[in-house]
Amino acid sequence: MSFAGVFRAQARACSDLGSPFTARVLNIIAENLTPGLPVFDRILAWEGDPTPAGQSVPLRLVGGLHALVLSKDDTGLMAAYPPNPDPSDAALSTAILAAIATHEAILMRWLDSPPQTNEVGRSAVLIAVGHLLAARYGLPLRLLELGASAGLNLQWDRMALLAGGEHFGDAGAAFTLSPDWFGPLPPQAELKISTRAGVDLNPLDPTRPENHLRMVSYIWPDQAERLQRMRAALAIANAHPANVDQGDAAPWIANKLAVPVQQQVTVIYHTIAWQYFPKSTQSDARAAIEAAGAAATPDAPVAWLSMETDGRPDGAALQLRLWPSDETLTLGRADFHGRWIKWHNVQATPAEAHNSGQT
Repeated sequence: MSFAGVFRAQARACSDLGSPFTARVLNIIAENLTPGLPVFDRILAWEGDPTPAGQSVPLRLVGGLHALVLSKDDTGLMAAYPPNPDPSDAALSTAILAAIATHEAILMRWLDSPPQTNEVGRSAVLIAVGHLLAARYGLPLRLLELGASAGLNLQWDRMALLAGGEHFGDAGAAFTLSPDWFGPLPPQAELKISTRAGVDLNPLDPTRPENHLRMVSYIWPDQAERLQRMRAALAIANAHPANVDQGDAAPWIANKLAVPVQQQVTVIYHTIAWQYFPKSTQSDARAAIEAAGAAATPDAPVAWLSMETDGRPDGAALQLRLWPSDETLTLGRADFHGRWIKWHNVQATPAEAHNSGQT
């Protein structure tokens, strides 16, 4: 696929995910992606996988453009972006190309790092899985997130979920996620989080204004509800800081899992992050998790939740692997931004039966 084709493919994905404006921006870039501008020259010489399944180069660039709008660094681009009325294609093209030419240094920095959206809509899946695990084991949950960025999805128990007419979570939760829900509901259970920690190569402190800008910039500008939700999640993170360490996911998780923790469910999870890990990190992290699983007991179970792309066009695959039973549950599929969840009929094993050694 050509580099222009990569931008057009991302445009189609953005359109499917409810952001026609971002799709327009990406298509304009695709039409004009020729040598001459330093930003374009760097993209055209990109080494590695620039696609959404790899390093997501298009999302890096549109995140940088949105940052110019939010920080009020480019008045021409601001006038062409929501919440202002949609401009003509010619006007939008002029504003985008002028910004790319004018703000070369800023946009080059945005191309340096992969997107860090911490899309909190994905916490709807985490809430559902949290209730499933709490019902199954009857133990507190120890949360370990790989690719945690600013740690916003380590705060999922402080949010609520409305699914199929049922409310999961505290009545006083900061906000409620209400995806379109298809299929049976997970069991309701009393949640207790014992500890929470995450790791990221470039963790973002949500209390710092520049990181706040980065997180919001990756939300597409014509999706006001997501922008509002992101700001609410950042407020939670400011009030309840989560521990996110800087480092490679593989040695970090190996260290966290070195000794089984009794009377807790160790829950390892990642949401649209695994694809960004180098192959060596994926292999080493998998080995560490499976070794911890092999050492799990009924009093120290291990759960590994994956919400990741699998090449299918209909969202992300939801898979939960559990130990000591070493079983894999196919939970269903979810929209990448949590707009919908297709949940399979997964029943929680009664905590009493599991704790007695039965599976």
